[in-house]
Amino acid sequence: MAETVAVSEVTRKRQGRRVLVFFFAICAAPIIASYLSYYVIKPSARTNYGTLIEPQRPVPLLQLQTLDGKPFDLSSLSGKWVMLSADGGKCGVPCATKLYEMRQLRLITGKDQERIERVWFITDNAPVDQAVLLAYPGTLMVRADAAALAAWLPAQDAIADHLYLVDPHQHLMMQFPRDPDPYQVKRDLTHLLAASEIG
Repeated sequence: MAETVAVSEVTRKRQGRRVLVFFFAICAAPIIASYLSYYVIKPSARTNYGTLIEPQRPVPLLQLQTLDGKPFDLSSLSGKWVMLSADGGKCGVPCATKLYEMRQLRLITGKDQERIERVWFITDNAPVDQAVLLAYPGTLMVRADAAALAAWLPAQDAIADHLYLVDPHQHLMMQFPRDPDPYQVKRDLTHLLAASEIG
C-alpha cells in the first residue's frame, strides 16, 4: 500500500513537471519566435521602386492654362495625390503610353482612385489630337512653360521621360524611371495610399 502511494506520488510529480514545462514552452514560444525572426531570419527592408525626391519640392507658382485658355492653379488639387507627365502637344507613342499608364494605375487602385488626380503638362503650343482627348477623359491637360517645369521637375535626361508624383501637401515627392514597370509603380502607390491619412 505504501509502495502504491509512493509510486502515485512520483507519477503526480512527473505529470506536474510536464505541465509546468509545457506551460513555460507555450509562454516562451512567441518570444523565441520573434527573436529568431529578427536576429536570424533578418527582415528585409522595403524599398521604393520610384526615386524619393529629397528634399521634397513644393509646387511652385506655375503659369498654367487649360486647353480652352483658362488659367489653372495646381494648388486647386491640394489634398489629392497627383500623377504628372510632361510632353509636347503632338503626343507620340511615349506620351500616349504615359497617359495610358496613369489612367490604368488610377483605375487599379480601386476604391482609392478618387484620391488620385492625373495632370498632363503640355510643353508647347501644338494642338492636341482629338483622339488623345477622347482616350483620356479625366486627365487634366494644361499648357505649361517648359523651362519652368524643367527648373522644378528633376530629370537625369528629359522630364518627358518620367512620371512624377505630388503628395496631398503639394510637394513633389517621387519620380519614376523611364518606361516604368506598372506593377512596381502600383506597389508604391498602394503603399503610399495605405500609409497616408489624407488624400
